[in-house]
Amino acid sequence: MRKFALSLALTVLYSLAPAFAADSAENIRASANLSFNNILNQLTADYAKGLETPAQSAAPELVQAAQDGRYWVTAYAADSHARTRLLEAGLDIVEIQKDRVSGLIRKDALPSISGKGLVIESMPLEEYAGRHFKDFPAADAAYHNYKETTDLLNALATKNSDIASLTSIGKTIEGRDIWCLRVNSTAKGAAASPKPGALYIGNHHAREHLSNEVPLLFAVWLMDNRSAPEVRKYIDTLDIYIIPMLNPDGAEYDIRTGSYKWQRKNMRVNSDKTIGVDLNRNYDSWFGGQGTSHYPSADTYCGPSAFSEPESMAIKKFVEARKNLKTLMSYHSYASSILYPYGGSDADVPDAQDKKVFVKMAGEMGRLTGYTPEKSSDMYIATGDTCDWAYTTGKIFAFTTELEGDSFYPGASIIDKTVKSNVKAAAYMLSVTDNPYKIVQ
Repeated sequence: MRKFALSLALTVLYSLAPAFAADSAENIRASANLSFNNILNQLTADYAKGLETPAQSAAPELVQAAQDGRYWVTAYAADSHARTRLLEAGLDIVEIQKDRVSGLIRKDALPSISGKGLVIESMPLEEYAGRHFKDFPAADAAYHNYKETTDLLNALATKNSDIASLTSIGKTIEGRDIWCLRVNSTAKGAAASPKPGALYIGNHHAREHLSNEVPLLFAVWLMDNRSAPEVRKYIDTLDIYIIPMLNPDGAEYDIRTGSYKWQRKNMRVNSDKTIGVDLNRNYDSWFGGQGTSHYPSADTYCGPSAFSEPESMAIKKFVEARKNLKTLMSYHSYASSILYPYGGSDADVPDAQDKKVFVKMAGEMGRLTGYTPEKSSDMYIATGDTCDWAYTTGKIFAFTTELEGDSFYPGASIIDKTVKSNVKAAAYMLSVTDNPYKIVQ
């Protein structure tokens, strides 16, 4: 498998002709020219042309967008247990250092940690935004919004109709389709397949727009390289599913005004009129336990019950209907990590052989991306997690990739590097999907 990953990266990924098209990004996405490198080059070129907003005008927009009662807090937390308690108090942990964490918390929840002497620094979110994102793009136009994502998926399915099909796995709170591109040489749509299956999911969390780009452009890469021997083998022998944008309502809300809203959750109107449920705390894996918040206003609010949200329910029905799924990748940002179960418990997975597979796969994907492989709960305990549920329910080898960056909004210049390294890891996952146990035999 390691030999394949290296040869694929060298002979396929970087040998593609770096032709540059003069079309705009919008025209490229709608056209028949669906070359992986062409699209990446155009995204990079658009960013370089100055889509980023000048510093003097970006900060006021961020300040306006951030005025929603949240605070950016740095607090003491020496280990995963301390971090877990902060999550339960309503802190949405964003950054982890040796003895402290930083993240977002609602003003009304702030006393629950400040009163315990844990807070090192706190400031209104608008102040934090003004300090740290003065060159922040008002609209990262190189990123794909919901319509552009849908159009590109449609174009891929149309151009490659012999091996690809596009279906909706369900509707969101606001009625948007959740699109899934299926790549299989013998089965289309919802037809059953005996082939081992792999599932890639992006954008559980609205503000993590980079987590849409990686699976979306992996789909482009697969179709662009469909004739390469190794890729052809995957298409012929596997059942591949790609859901780039699970939370389109939240993602669209986050960019609706041209200023980011720091939205994490979906767009559920809660009982107290606050907005949103954290979809990655809404799965039935120790639901509502450690590391989740029961405050509806909190960014890590788990919801009233497991699978209360149509988006997580769509994944539940999708996975349970496909007993052939062997591997799963859920993309998030940002921590530069490859995480494996459990996330909702300190315990290791009980099957010793499975643990070896998780460690081996995470280590290889970490090598290919430069990310740190680790058990998810070593970061902090968070129940209701996608990957814990997928493994417990279907014994699927499920991973979370925390993508790179220094914020949720790192600009468009990061797309090229992030996508290329994660394509290698995504392809590696395909290389073991037929039988994950072979890597430890």
